Amino acid sequence: MAQKHERWKTLFDGKSTKAWRTAKGNSFPTASPGWIVKEGTLTIQATDGSESQHAGDIVTVDEYSAFELVFDFKLTKGANSGVKYFVTGKEKTGASAIGLEYQILDDEVHPDAKLGRNGNRTLASLYDLKTSDKTGATHPIGEWNTGKVIVYPNNHVEHWLNGVKVLEYERKSPEFRELVKISKYKNWENFGEADKRHILLQDHGNEVSYRNIKIRALK
Repeated sequence: MAQKHERWKTLFDGKSTKAWRTAKGNSFPTASPGWIVKEGTLTIQATDGSESQHAGDIVTVDEYSAFELVFDFKLTKGANSGVKYFVTGKEKTGASAIGLEYQILDDEVHPDAKLGRNGNRTLASLYDLKTSDKTGATHPIGEWNTGKVIVYPNNHVEHWLNGVKVLEYERKSPEFRELVKISKYKNWENFGEADKRHILLQDHGNEVSYRNIKIRALK
């Protein structure tokens, strides 16, 4: 799949949050505890473990269609977060905004790892839809990991973890739609099928840090 790659765009450079806003409005969230920038990292501080009930999720100001997204993340013990893509903001849940999710999770401690089907809520999985195969690819809790999501113009999607491709699927395909039908997303019309939408970092009430977030368009 030879592609034309655009230049990389930095979404977080260790200092500025100008590429981001709250999922619920037009400005960056200022709640405390909440999202903070310190020593080159963007960290969501711990609260009570609830989903998007405090500072809340943040989304990119811009929207993206076919892209390669790269990010470093570091979990604390028992933590939960997520990197979502094709987030429309239209679905109203009272919790986290809806989108395709690259799961960020401490599989050993957080109970969500044992829910869903066949491990499809574990680290680097397509949350509640498809399980990642990350044998030997995971760095320990408290150390940095590098995640990557590639969405090709033909809707082929890949999740990577520390240089290893851990899953792939075809967005909008019959197989994808069958997975949606047996997932928590079954009641959302055309879930995950928007042509161009936002990237999201999730506040799930646990401390998780991000850095070196960048994206480039694929054409």
